Amino acid sequence: MEIKRAGSQSSQVGPAEWFTGAVRIDPLFRAPDPALVQCASVTFEPGARTAWHTHPLGQTLIVTAGCGWLQREGGPVEEMRPGDVVWFSPGEKHWHGATPATALTHIAIQERLDGKAVDWMEQVSEEEYKRG
Repeated sequence: MEIKRAGSQSSQVGPAEWFTGAVRIDPLFRAPDPALVQCASVTFEPGARTAWHTHPLGQTLIVTAGCGWLQREGGPVEEMRPGDVVWFSPGEKHWHGATPATALTHIAIQERLDGKAVDWMEQVSEEEYKRG
């Protein structure tokens, strides 16, 4: 058994290569091998968002606070609110983040395949983002 105490893991700033705007990543856990799952709480300030990306084994988002937008490639920009649970299929290209006026916090859960949990791609353009 292992207990991760609140405050025992440092918050990280979301890297500019992967995010637009102010993003804070609070790691929750990364299960030891042979388990593959990892989890973080991610907070997006208004207007902040991920770049387009995929996950080799999919991703689950659990919205805990605020209001956000998300989009899968070829689909409309959709809204997410606290209590919503979102599943992105393996390899599904998508982005997610806050609305222009409201911050967003979600828990992100994904698994690693060959040590990798995400494939980052191009930034979401202002035009793509503002379609919400």
